[in-house]
Amino acid sequence: MTANQSKNDKAWEIIFEEEQILARIAQDGFFQISSTRINQQREARLMTKFDHAVQLPQIFKDNNLTIQPTSRGNYIIGSFESYFQLPKKSTEEVAYRELPANIETLEPSNIYSESSAIICAFLSGMIDDVLGETTNFTILGRMSTGTFKYYIQNTQNGTRQIIDVNKSQCEIDGGFEGDSQLAIVEAKAETVNDFIIRQLYYPYRLWSSKISKEVIPIFLTISNDIFTFYKFRFTDLQVYNSIELVSEYKYCISKSEIEISDIRDILETTNIVPDRSETFPQANSFPRIIDLLGRLYNAEEPLNTDDITLNYAFDVRQTNYYVSAANYLELVNRVKTKENEVTYILSELGQTIISQHPRKRSLELVRCILRHRIFNLSLKIFFDKAQRPTKEEIVAIMKNGTEKISEGSQSTQMRRASTVERWLEWILELPMTTP
Repeated sequence: MTANQSKNDKAWEIIFEEEQILARIAQDGFFQISSTRINQQREARLMTKFDHAVQLPQIFKDNNLTIQPTSRGNYIIGSFESYFQLPKKSTEEVAYRELPANIETLEPSNIYSESSAIICAFLSGMIDDVLGETTNFTILGRMSTGTFKYYIQNTQNGTRQIIDVNKSQCEIDGGFEGDSQLAIVEAKAETVNDFIIRQLYYPYRLWSSKISKEVIPIFLTISNDIFTFYKFRFTDLQVYNSIELVSEYKYCISKSEIEISDIRDILETTNIVPDRSETFPQANSFPRIIDLLGRLYNAEEPLNTDDITLNYAFDVRQTNYYVSAANYLELVNRVKTKENEVTYILSELGQTIISQHPRKRSLELVRCILRHRIFNLSLKIFFDKAQRPTKEEIVAIMKNGTEKISEGSQSTQMRRASTVERWLEWILELPMTTP
């Protein structure tokens, strides 16, 4: 066991060894397990919730395994193609929508949860636009799937495994019914690379058997104030992997209207502070830092590493990197509990910034970044030369400073330079990505 193992990693390793799961899968092609057995090691609800492939326990990753529920309290483990990879790049333009003028209880500056995002998407007309018809908000919450069978692809031998589902549980973030369609929406208040198809497929099978209208599966992400809708279809009702992406839509509720002159003004007026070299960030996606801040903003109590890993599209290593990056910017504080466990909360600065209007929030985050010498001088290269700095130029800035980050191998310096590159990319794209 290693320092980067989560509680789930450790618990599943024990279960795999005690139950000889790998040998059983090699013999039968799958292994069935009950929540009662899982609970003997750790709570099943924590041990089976892997919305994204990155969250899978290491022993699952190492052996190309995933887990699917078959009923309330029973699961099947096998080499199943359980996840759908979302497109990495999008060419869709962002459309602007407004909340109704009489709404006071929803603020564009506080859309950090799936529930608030769903409501905003409905009230602003995004859902109707995606479906092309007027809808009503009709479905929400947990429900039984009923009984059905389906085929899922085996990633190891290319065959299909049949799985029997008997009143398993599914949860729908939002169901929207129009004259001819019912949209089933699964929402994530973060940037993600993939999602488990089951979150759309089980509700799709349930409602396809109940109504005559066409059921439209939709996956929604909300990150950096952008609502991205992925509209899907299943080409074969009984085949889990027959999912196809039909179209993509992007929206924003509040206009930010950031100009490149705003970025230049911050660069020229921000005072540089001494770097805490031991925590120099290695977290390339700045929008995911913003997502993390939103999660902490909504948390009722401090979160530990396992809490963040379980509820966010991270593994333990990434959780450590992104929390450290937020701490580097002084937006997150580490707090020890009475049991000496390390937890994380928003700092006072983080609380202030994350509750701001999106335009103000983005510019204050830019200021947080540019308070650090390496980021500040690297951005100045862009304005001086009208081109983005190379990794080699960024490394040269590191070596010309007094920070200890100039130490380390060439590969370490290049990884750090990659983070600087990507954060500057986020800054310079703000005037282009804010409608």
